[in-house]
Amino acid sequence: MRHHLLLAASLLLASGPLAAQNPEAVAAAALKAAPVWDGHNDVPEQLRDRRKNVLGDFNFADTSNTADPARDVAAMQTDLKRLRAGKVGAQFWSVYVSANLTDQQAVQATLEQIDVTKRLVARNGTAIQLCETSDCVAKAMKAGKIASLMGMEGGHSIGGSLAVLRQMYELGARYMTLTHFKNTAWADAATDAPAHGGLTDFGRDVVREMQRLGMLVDLSHVSEATMMDTLDTAKAPVIFSHSNALAINSHPRNVPDTVLARLAANGGIVMVNAYPAYVVEATRQWNVTRATEEARLKAVHIGQPKLAAEALAAWVKANPAPIGSVKDVADHLDHIRKIAGAGSVGLGGDFDGIENTVAGMEDVSTYPVLFVELARRGWSQAELEGLASRNMMRVLRAAEAYAAAHRGDAPLENPVSF
Repeated sequence: MRHHLLLAASLLLASGPLAAQNPEAVAAAALKAAPVWDGHNDVPEQLRDRRKNVLGDFNFADTSNTADPARDVAAMQTDLKRLRAGKVGAQFWSVYVSANLTDQQAVQATLEQIDVTKRLVARNGTAIQLCETSDCVAKAMKAGKIASLMGMEGGHSIGGSLAVLRQMYELGARYMTLTHFKNTAWADAATDAPAHGGLTDFGRDVVREMQRLGMLVDLSHVSEATMMDTLDTAKAPVIFSHSNALAINSHPRNVPDTVLARLAANGGIVMVNAYPAYVVEATRQWNVTRATEEARLKAVHIGQPKLAAEALAAWVKANPAPIGSVKDVADHLDHIRKIAGAGSVGLGGDFDGIENTVAGMEDVSTYPVLFVELARRGWSQAELEGLASRNMMRVLRAAEAYAAAHRGDAPLENPVSF
């Protein structure tokens, strides 16, 4: 009898509160309650680069067979099958265009990327739904569809025009990254020589007009000075759609603690990505060493670019780059949570915009692995739900509320340039 009582007690414990602390169970419960809302995915860029935006027979249900070894092109990292496996319920698709384009070329190319994104969504309407509001996202998630929003990556996409900015919003763009790798005429990038000391007066007007419209201000890719100027100007929450913590990896693309310390007061969010160069400090250092070796080999083999390239390839083969793992991504999330708070974390994997990933996060299907790792570290289900999508939902609702309160404000104006 005593044996049966002990067995019953152990079964009760196994199915009660202690079982809820199982990391896999905590992660699964969080993702069921709040699917992932990913801040940045570059499928539209892949459609442009691989297919010149001609969808033709493109099958978004499964892109695992899209590798082209002859062109050294890897398979895509995103498709409907893997989005489902990754518990993704909402996605910001990046309508990125090169920062090397002229203003007018960038505007046209951005329009083309908005168009191809809308066509992709329309062709897969049983699984994904175009959304422009937080209410639409909530309804799409409830209906079991993947809510699809669009974000412009780089202020060059508006060609220096607030009128173009307004029209991009009308077409459905719901965030804009203020810069990409290069400065704009009105904002400094993280990876370019400073030209403005942050935002210019026009740059501040861009931020004000974005928030008047309800468009999220994205600070990934911008300099620390631009981050600070934006936080000084912003009246609604900002986002970092795909950035990490500078304290963990010192790449200038990442967010310094000085900014993280201000983020909670703003109500903003840092959406962490899976790119080794931004996640793993050893990878960043390897890239510096590789660049140094490349310069040395070009000097050794001056006038012989083929020999220099062969020598560099041999060096890379003998010195493979470290790529890190899911644990390194979790380290960034732990740090951001510590400095800015659990309400300031999110996910922006940058999938299909990066050539490699940390081990264990090779594509969009792998988010549950990260959630299990965080649950092992003591993240609660509520914190994981915030990370997944509740924090992002709060940010977008706050941006929409600010815009609604300022609907009567006159649009800001700037003179045309030609």
